[in-house]
Amino acid sequence: MPDKIAIAIHGGAGTILRSTMTPELQLQYEGGLQAALDAGYAVLDGGGSAVDAVAVAVASLEDFPLFNAGKGAVFNHIGQHEMDAAIMNGKTLEAGAVCGVAHVKNPVLVAKEVMLHSGHVMLGGQGAEEFARQRNMQVEEDAYFYTQQRYNQWQDALKEDKVQLDHTDKKFGTVGCVALDKEGNLAAATSTGGLTNKKFGRIGDSPVIGAGTYANNHTCAISCTGVGELFIRSVVAYDISCLIDYKGLSLKDACNLVVLDKLVKIEGEGGLIAIDKDGNIEMTFNSEGMYRACKDSNGRNEVLIYKE
Repeated sequence: MPDKIAIAIHGGAGTILRSTMTPELQLQYEGGLQAALDAGYAVLDGGGSAVDAVAVAVASLEDFPLFNAGKGAVFNHIGQHEMDAAIMNGKTLEAGAVCGVAHVKNPVLVAKEVMLHSGHVMLGGQGAEEFARQRNMQVEEDAYFYTQQRYNQWQDALKEDKVQLDHTDKKFGTVGCVALDKEGNLAAATSTGGLTNKKFGRIGDSPVIGAGTYANNHTCAISCTGVGELFIRSVVAYDISCLIDYKGLSLKDACNLVVLDKLVKIEGEGGLIAIDKDGNIEMTFNSEGMYRACKDSNGRNEVLIYKE
């Protein structure tokens, strides 16, 4: 259907329970999700590209300190931030990613620059930051990314000498967006601060094209959140595209097979958001909850947290 537009976002999956959520905190999460959703949708509604829409939406989530991406990213073992992000254009299959960056305000926007201007797909660490500075991307001091909540989580993890998910109640802190624009093009973007107390420059699935992020106009766009190692080993995002492409599965059936069956069998907890070329949206997860929202030109507008 020409001119149909649709967008979905997520702010992470995991053990997200009504019993541990205050009404005030829930309103803050819902407000952050709605603001990012509206920002991305406005790009699409104005005739903008899916690539621009997912970049704008994910940058909004990166700027929102309750989500583990950009401002509010978790601390690694030595008390620094190491952020990862990726973006993919479903029309051209071009993609860009950064991993292990510490000082860029919006990793997703740097990933977009990598896609458009580097001649590469993935840049890491200091090299990625140097590229960001050359492209005049906004950089920040360590203090910008600091939040007391993340600092406390890091201190707790240090005491127990364990790597933990971004909340002690097991939440996979990642943000992402998928979109369909008026031209029928798909795009996906994902961004994360990774795991609290992570060591050795650990990289998860978010910046890995085909694992945590994938978009192809012929099939779908996917952004994942979950146990990154298992999502990488399962090539989750690309697997869903392949099930649609090679087996003719619907978006819903492909997402259910991967998330509710294949991942469950290997204890791969988490979820994803997906959109296909017809504007169908799926927000599938096998955890207790997933911060998620979607909006389309048929009037759908949902902001959800728990299992319904």
